[in-house]
Amino acid sequence: MAIGMLTSGGDCPGLNAVIRGAVLKGYKVYDQEFVGFRNGWKGVVEGDIMPLGRPQIIGIGKQGGTILGTSRTNPFEGGGAERVAEVMEQNGIDALIAIGGEGTLAAAKRLTDAGIKIVGVPKTIDNDLSATDYTFGFDTAVQIATEAMDRLRTTGDSHGRCMVAEVMGRHVGWIALHSGMAAGAHAILIPERKTSIEQICEWVQSAMDRGRAPLVVVAEGFKLDSMDDEHSERGLDAFGRPRLGGIGEIIAPMIEARTGIETRATTLGHIQRGGTPTSYDRVLATRYGMAATDSVMDGHWGRMISLSGTSITHVSFEDALGTLKTVPDFRYDEAAVLFG
Repeated sequence: MAIGMLTSGGDCPGLNAVIRGAVLKGYKVYDQEFVGFRNGWKGVVEGDIMPLGRPQIIGIGKQGGTILGTSRTNPFEGGGAERVAEVMEQNGIDALIAIGGEGTLAAAKRLTDAGIKIVGVPKTIDNDLSATDYTFGFDTAVQIATEAMDRLRTTGDSHGRCMVAEVMGRHVGWIALHSGMAAGAHAILIPERKTSIEQICEWVQSAMDRGRAPLVVVAEGFKLDSMDDEHSERGLDAFGRPRLGGIGEIIAPMIEARTGIETRATTLGHIQRGGTPTSYDRVLATRYGMAATDSVMDGHWGRMISLSGTSITHVSFEDALGTLKTVPDFRYDEAAVLFG
């Protein structure tokens, strides 16, 4: 028998390190074989399998992306648990390690409830799962965003402009908060805290009056106090969620119109997902992968690998998917002291 692995949802720095950690632990400690499903749940329902042994994982720990490919396919639109069980039986696969975020793990829970043996590994660049202290990819995204903002600051200073940087963050503002604080932003706008355009302009004008070129950081899921829904113009994904993006382009002309300060918006978008993971994410992802293999061998089905402090543990899918880890008021308020 073999263990099947898949990466699903958006790509994320550290995915390959998870794969490497899981395969090496399985090979060296348990003499266990692995196979990979190409392109997430799509590969599972289509039976698209590739070998996943030591030759396939050489040197991948430092690489971005995922050697397995990924997609946002919903397995319940391709046959559901019955089809997944059929493919696993046909290929001698006893259990699955599913690496993904909220949508992936929700599908994994439904499949587990139907009798499929699955262990989950959390992958969300937004760091929004409450059942784990940190998810791999978040540290890399913050580092990339911070570096980009440092560059925006220099061009803003040169031209006396206000620069608006839009970063990832569908429901939570962790990337915006951490990168904004690191880059010395004059305003940080997150989904957890609706803010008026008047308050934003006050922060921008205050920075300009002190001779600084204002930097505004906004998460893609942020809503002005006059908005009922997040800005979305790209339809829905396979799990029925709006594809967000573009709030920076909405806010920038509003700032310019009210303050008279030339304002430019930059959406970092997928650049936050690309490139090599930081050393922190490489180590965390490797530990997650090794722990996932341990959980499979121990029969901990329906559970997700988790970080608690510095210890790797596991929690049930129910607990993992129960609530989002939002930015608490005290964390935002301490950052807000630096605004303007």
